[in-house]
Amino acid sequence: MRSRGLRGRLAADELIGAGNVLARVLAHGADPDGPGLTFDTPVDGHPAAHPLTLGQLDRMVDARAAWLHAHGVGPRDPIAVWAGTAADMVLSYLALTRVGAIPALMNGRLRPEIAAEYIRRLRGAGVLADAAHTDLLAGHDLGVPLLGTPAEAGTGDPAAAPPPYRHHPDDPIVITHTSGTTGIPKAVLHSHASLFAATRHLLTMPQAQGTSRILNALPAPHTATVLMVNQALGNRAEMFLLSEQSGERVLDAIQRWRPDGVFGFSVTWAELARFDLSGYDLDSVRLWFNTGDCSHEPHVRRLVAVGSRDTVTREGVRRVPGSVFVDGLGSSEMGHSMFHITHRTDTDRYGRCVGRPYRFARVAVLDAEGNPLPPGEVGWLGIDSPSLFRGYWNDSVTTHRSRLRGWYLTGDLVHADDEGRYYHLDRAVDSVDAGDGRRFFTALSEERVLAACPDVVDCTAVIVREADGVVTDVLLELAAGADPATDRTEAVRAALGPDVGATLRRVVPVGAEDIPVTVTGKVRKVVLRERYLTESPS
Repeated sequence: MRSRGLRGRLAADELIGAGNVLARVLAHGADPDGPGLTFDTPVDGHPAAHPLTLGQLDRMVDARAAWLHAHGVGPRDPIAVWAGTAADMVLSYLALTRVGAIPALMNGRLRPEIAAEYIRRLRGAGVLADAAHTDLLAGHDLGVPLLGTPAEAGTGDPAAAPPPYRHHPDDPIVITHTSGTTGIPKAVLHSHASLFAATRHLLTMPQAQGTSRILNALPAPHTATVLMVNQALGNRAEMFLLSEQSGERVLDAIQRWRPDGVFGFSVTWAELARFDLSGYDLDSVRLWFNTGDCSHEPHVRRLVAVGSRDTVTREGVRRVPGSVFVDGLGSSEMGHSMFHITHRTDTDRYGRCVGRPYRFARVAVLDAEGNPLPPGEVGWLGIDSPSLFRGYWNDSVTTHRSRLRGWYLTGDLVHADDEGRYYHLDRAVDSVDAGDGRRFFTALSEERVLAACPDVVDCTAVIVREADGVVTDVLLELAAGADPATDRTEAVRAALGPDVGATLRRVVPVGAEDIPVTVTGKVRKVVLRERYLTESPS
């Protein structure tokens, strides 16, 4: 039942929210034999890459709900989930919310000592961890019991499942965590209503091209995957969820599964840029959808050059070469991307433009006191949206520090143009006050270098303030076959522009393994700054 009527009924349903989409879709008459989800690993005897029907998915969730209920898990119990597969993460989320508990989804790549400390700070009711991650937690004081593995939960009797918990809109529904660029990740809380607000809005609009058969290349424990699972269920779309998001893995999945849409973070598009995409069959892809950090122009241009899309002509709808890339800016706290801009082969608005806000969001560029700034002036990005997180779990200090005059401060520096488009310059913590009213931006510097140097597939700008001024190091990841011995200093200096270029200390070819990143692939620039401040400039 892929009807427009079902989507409209879901959008108007006052009971639906992020904790019960699966149950409400079935309650509104969706075909149990229609699409559920597809996982890339076996689960409960179901083979990898074999689609689950909606009814099969519902029974798997009921089995886990019955097991959780029998083990004493109930409403408002925070339960940490640490596992390595998308199946374990998503099924645990769906089952825990079905009994009214609060899943705290954890990235499987967290270091064990950080994971243990994160669990302690949750002060929850228990932990679900797969066998490998259970072993990693051995010897750590978690403060809560290990309940078992997600696979054990799957052995429950679906017939013994309790009735689905009826959520209030304000009920806490899931805790996800930030990327942890500065240490222990922050625990981000969403409610039944907040994490469905954007989905409810999208269900009132025509279903977008490229959202019928989706490859989810987002990290499974991230807020974005929770959103996408609920959107796919509401749209009655097919979705294949990857447990690992490397460029090679994504390209292989596209060729095998033939999605019309691929959803991911900018780090995935940067990885795809390292490949000769002409050697892959990517014709099925109509849409690339990015969230999190906005993407760099050269990475986007490589992607829109492949695939195909439908376009309306005088002769009717035609399939033409070249796909669509929807960029934006989002975070765990925002609950959904706040902006959107569409790129095709014939569009040319880049320069870190993230586009216009979604209609459900209110945004502003603010000064340090929270006053709105006019177009063209750089300031803090402030957000007011029904999709915003409810706060940082067990951390009211950080929660309140992130708010100013009714705005949530994202930590990003932006400016707007006269036509209402927004441009992302940098994370505030990565920018540098250069004095005399000047501020240097690492993300904008990287954008300029990538646009100017075609043999560079990715780069990282490290700008630091020392006692005698500002210095900049630029780390280049070169395309296959590019000569690392070539001196690119003057080309990089010119790309940076006169102000930042005057501070350039060195240009260093590096491998991807030389760049410290978080569990979601974000560069840990604070680590790089500390490293390069202590090294000699040789």
